[in-house]
Amino acid sequence: MRIGIIVAMEKELRQLRGLLEGERVEKKGEREFYLGTIGSNEIIMEQCGIGKVNSAVGAAEMIDKFAPELVVSTGVAGGASTDLNITEVVVARECVYHDAYCGKDCEFGQLMGMPERYVSPTELIDKALSLNDLKMGLPQIHAGLTVSGDWFVDSKEKMSSILDRFPEAMAVDMESCSIAQTCHIYGVPFVSFRIISDIPLKDVDAAMYFNFWERLAKGSFGVTKAFLEHI
Repeated sequence: MRIGIIVAMEKELRQLRGLLEGERVEKKGEREFYLGTIGSNEIIMEQCGIGKVNSAVGAAEMIDKFAPELVVSTGVAGGASTDLNITEVVVARECVYHDAYCGKDCEFGQLMGMPERYVSPTELIDKALSLNDLKMGLPQIHAGLTVSGDWFVDSKEKMSSILDRFPEAMAVDMESCSIAQTCHIYGVPFVSFRIISDIPLKDVDAAMYFNFWERLAKGSFGVTKAFLEHI
């Protein structure tokens, strides 16, 4: 299968590139794409930049230039649920915007003319959750709602306001939903894996987030690698 992997930040890309076999780099316009294999799958990897516009443009360009059969968004996210632990992984059953409002004719988080939520294929979610049973020493994988917006959530107050609207949210990031929307428009299956780097309701001034990159980030993309090897 030809699979596109999109990350936002250079430090995420650096770790993921280490998983590629036979890497080669192709430059298309102003963007660099990293091609290789993981398991039996052909991989196209890209750093899109942070936020909804950057990620949507990156996803559209990847789809246009490489026609992946599946797009995977991976990287770090804040844990919305206090039941999560740092380095555990949330695979998104659904994605929605936490910062979109188009009036009373749409649900909060829904853009007019688009679905209320972007739903990932059930078989991909089941495949991801099955990794919990393989005793591979991976972090625990959870499935649930990922919410996205152009906001770095670094306070209890902001996370609480998001949970007021989406009490079932498990992870909050800045790219998954916009990539999901782009994939919906182009008719490409999509799934999001997010490693929990911090839990704002247990944190102060994003200290967990910065500590994650200093101490815990290395090897944190093992779940993404295992999923790609078993798909």
